[in-house]
Amino acid sequence: MRTRLYISLLFGSLILMSSCSKKGVEEDATEPAPTNPSTGQSVETSPANTVYKPAFIGQTRINSVKTTTPIVFSAIATTLSSPWGITSMPDGRLLITEKAGTMRIANVNGTLSSQITGIPAVNSSGQGGLLGLCIDPQFATNRMVYWVFSENSVGGTQSSVAKGRLANNERTIENATVIFRANPTFNSTLHYGGRILFDRTGNLVVSTGERSDLASRPLAQSVGAALGKIVRITTSGQAASGNPVFSQANALPELYSIGHRNPQGLALHPITGDFWQSEHGPRGGDELNRIQAGANYGWPTITYGIEYSGERVGAGIQQQSGLEQPVYYWDPVISPSGMTFYKGNQISEWQNNLFICSLSATHIARLVIENNKVVGEEKLLATENQRFRDITQGIDNALYAITDGGKLYRIDKQ
Repeated sequence: MRTRLYISLLFGSLILMSSCSKKGVEEDATEPAPTNPSTGQSVETSPANTVYKPAFIGQTRINSVKTTTPIVFSAIATTLSSPWGITSMPDGRLLITEKAGTMRIANVNGTLSSQITGIPAVNSSGQGGLLGLCIDPQFATNRMVYWVFSENSVGGTQSSVAKGRLANNERTIENATVIFRANPTFNSTLHYGGRILFDRTGNLVVSTGERSDLASRPLAQSVGAALGKIVRITTSGQAASGNPVFSQANALPELYSIGHRNPQGLALHPITGDFWQSEHGPRGGDELNRIQAGANYGWPTITYGIEYSGERVGAGIQQQSGLEQPVYYWDPVISPSGMTFYKGNQISEWQNNLFICSLSATHIARLVIENNKVVGEEKLLATENQRFRDITQGIDNALYAITDGGKLYRIDKQ
């Protein structure tokens, strides 16, 4: 007992020293005390792509944790067509986007509706299509849905945001309207970002990618472009009040943070209200970030990854003054996609844990976060060998996850 207490105190001291010395990982007094400390070696056993050193203890390959509560999971539906986004509805059902441009409704036993149409045309080539979605906080009365999609435009494609009303018969989206476009357009079918959620003030937070090409990468650092950004807008598509003011000339008012690569994960912390975001790195350097207003997250100036060719990215540096460090990074990559914090009480040890869908590593990553630091990691559903794309918590406190292969999983206490 004394040995376990000593280890716990020592580990906590290391976290405190690290968090006080690095910008972007400050303590948050509203966080609960640690309840699920690390118990074993890192879940990652493969060699890293780089020899880069983390900026602080615990920034990568944290010790593993293991869920002690017996859980059960099953694929309750298997015939979705390339699902990309999932969200819970007030009545307990689930609204799901399909990449080609339709939506479906699933009930908790896996029964699927017919495809919902009426959505503006998408370009589903490459990584494009109908992407992330969310519903209005007043959905029970207004039935409004918001989504991100890749839109054909003059000169290429772009990440766009639209809204519309789910018809009473639930067969169509009524009065679909594009409210925001991430300019400029670019001739690429990669790195759209594509997640969207409501913040606590009733505004929309949207992630956009930098479109992958070497020519478009620098736009992630440009405050005059909406590529490679987190943007915050109203439900009519205007810049939300209270957005940060960037000092550079011609800064777009919708920008909330800059310097992102391909951010496919976005979640709101249930206690602090902070935005957390995951993004794909190149070879190595997948990131988890806590988003702060006006902050620059570094891509492509700093990264813990390398080019797919094996060459360094830019100057090959990982730290620079004025650029935020990721709270956590993976090397090799896991290709993080949709994510959600667990807000239920069904499995108490999961309270406020972050669950991130992994595409290339084919599992769901459970991260235990204390004082804005990752203190434990677990792989869930790894035996299913699925590319997990998005995850949400149902009103029944179960987790529901979709896969590129068309499956819908329910994960709950046994």
